This record gives sequence, structure tokens and C-alpha cells, in this order.
Amino acid sequence: MTALATAAAAPSRRLGTIGCVMGLIALVAAILPHWVLPAVYPPPPAAPVGVHLGLSPRGGLAVRFGDAERQAPRPDRARAAQWGDASSLAAISLGLLAIVLAVAALIFREERLLAGVAAALGVAAIGVEISVITFGVFLLIALVYAAANFLDLC
Repeated sequence: MTALATAAAAPSRRLGTIGCVMGLIALVAAILPHWVLPAVYPPPPAAPVGVHLGLSPRGGLAVRFGDAERQAPRPDRARAAQWGDASSLAAISLGLLAIVLAVAALIFREERLLAGVAAALGVAAIGVEISVITFGVFLLIALVYAAANFLDLC
């Protein structure tokens, strides 16, 4: 009889556990592609630029830059971009799902620790995606500022 009473009094762990698993998958989907995709689809090597030095017909020094062959983007790069976009979408979606499951676990009075871990994993996955986007924006701002400073516009 006491075994039945303690089993009935123990809070459920179903939603919190599912939320933790979804949050962990979301965190992996947010972090892993930034390491794996460059290894699977490496960036193309820099195109060599030939510089030809010689004398111009007027007697001065002539510099001519050789035009390297222009290549169409490889389909591997397009596939890598698709994988990157899909992993970002999956990370944010699964992170939101983990947060929703954590809230549902609290509403149904499940164990608070699992609900907290699920919410933290979901927030971390979304935070990683936002930080990558923010880093790109800051890098773009720095490049624009450096170009403007080089051209004496600021």
C-alpha cells in the first residue's frame, strides 16, 4: 500500500524529459554545423591573381593584372548554405519547443529541475543562433567603418 502511495505522490517527468531532449538536440543543431559544415564543404581556395610588370611603350613601368578565370559557384557551396539554413531553423524551432515543454511541465506540476534544464537548453540554443547573427552584423559594421575611414568619409 505504501508503494502505491509514494508512486502516486511522485511528480511526473514526461514533459520535462522530452523538453530536455528537444533542448539538447536544439543546442547541437545550433553549435555543431559551425564546426562540421566547413569540414565537409571546405571553402574554395583563393583565386590566384597574376601581376605582369613590364615597360610601357612610352618608356614607363606598366602594371597589368591578369584576370583569373571566373568560376560559377560550386553546387557544394549551395548545399552547405542549405544545410546551414536548415540547421539554424531547426535550432530555433526546437529551442522554442523545449521552452514550451518546460512551461507545460511547470503547469502540470512536474519536476521543476527538468523543466528548468529544458528551458535553459532552449534559451541557450536560441542564444547561440542570435550571437552568430549578431557577430555577422558587427563584422559588417566594422568593415563599413574601415572602408569609410580609408576613404576619409568619417
